[in-house]
Amino acid sequence: MAYATMREMPAVLKPRERLIQRGPSALRDHELLAVMLGSGIRGRHVLDLSAAILEQHPDGALARLGFRELQAIRGIGPAKACTLLAATELVRRWLREDDGALPIIASSQDAADQVPELRRAKKEHFLALYLNARNQLIAKETISVGTLTANLVHPREVFQPAISHSAASVLLVHNHPSGDPAPSPEDLALTQRLAAAGELMGIAVLDHVIVGDTTHVSLKDQGHL
Repeated sequence: MAYATMREMPAVLKPRERLIQRGPSALRDHELLAVMLGSGIRGRHVLDLSAAILEQHPDGALARLGFRELQAIRGIGPAKACTLLAATELVRRWLREDDGALPIIASSQDAADQVPELRRAKKEHFLALYLNARNQLIAKETISVGTLTANLVHPREVFQPAISHSAASVLLVHNHPSGDPAPSPEDLALTQRLAAAGELMGIAVLDHVIVGDTTHVSLKDQGHL
């Protein structure tokens, strides 16, 4: 028998009541989604709506969608899209941080310690350290490898990985093969450009650390960020 609304459904069949009585493992995927959505749309029960959404976005694809993509799905408005995004982000953080093994980047020294290979590099390497909301390092990527005198970096190349890793902030690191970590005018201009791009995207650029052969310089500590 099909039920037009959740209210008409016997309690034993309602996903929320079943979750309370038997635990979340007793529910199927579309029933768990129905609990988060809370209600359907005119002419469509929330269980039917949830099943249809998961049929269109199977195998966890729904959890990989952004806000605009979620709220564009019929039956998921802005409020429900926010609920889904918050739930999936919590799960990602819990799974990633459960053992507390992720290193915390609390200073420019911590950042420099993550890239010891740069002190010996003969070419200029530009790296981004991606951090979560607790300043834990969740990813490290080489953005560009240049020459002894030049290294071109585009904001897109820095912030696309930040989005894919769900990073809360980014810390920039590059080396000076000459061994002198003093920032050049080009370094300062690039830092300001990336900081401005990060502000627009809501992903803070915490620092830009320049590594020399034995020392390093923090542009944040120097007042450039």
